Amino acid sequence: MMKQYAIIGMGRFGTSVAKTLYEMGYEVLGIDSDEDRVQDAVDFVTHAVTADSTDENVLKALGIRNFDVVVVAIGADIQASILTTLILKEQGVKQIVVKAQNELHGKVLHKIGADKVVYPERDMGVRVAHNLISPNILDYIELSPEYSMVEIVANEKMVGKTLAESDIRRKFGCTVMAIKTGDEINISPMAHDRIKQGDILVVVGKNDNLQELEEQA
Repeated sequence: MMKQYAIIGMGRFGTSVAKTLYEMGYEVLGIDSDEDRVQDAVDFVTHAVTADSTDENVLKALGIRNFDVVVVAIGADIQASILTTLILKEQGVKQIVVKAQNELHGKVLHKIGADKVVYPERDMGVRVAHNLISPNILDYIELSPEYSMVEIVANEKMVGKTLAESDIRRKFGCTVMAIKTGDEINISPMAHDRIKQGDILVVVGKNDNLQELEEQA
């Protein structure tokens, strides 16, 4: 079944995460306390709701615990961000990803149970969205509207196989440009090069094909 995502806080970062997930075909609920922002979000989320995320009854009524991942992308209001994270944790949300304003805010979020803390100045919304689809995606760079590059940690299906055996090009139509092993980078790897545990593959391809690869990762 397709994963469902809820994004709380439809500012620039939240909007970027929501839009990317929605365009990739996922079900996305957008939540914000500002009605204008909710109106703006209508075109690129499955559902948009005006709601106060610090009210536990409101979140319960929205069935927030049924979502696979909830992203708390609340802007400047650190207190609301912390309170919302606490409520989500209490309601049993499976995975909580929270945007932090600074390192200190991030520390508090980790302590109260955020599964992942992101710093928007460092982590673009698009990159975070791809990382939500597969935790093995380390980086995502759009090269053009059609083509992108991802860094992906080799999964169990790939480890121990040569590039030819992993068959990434035929299965997904993507090209492995490099393999990173620790500090070493193998540029233009050969078909007989073997993929080891912990290797990072740098892959280029069409966005649709990369999405298929990400979902398998």
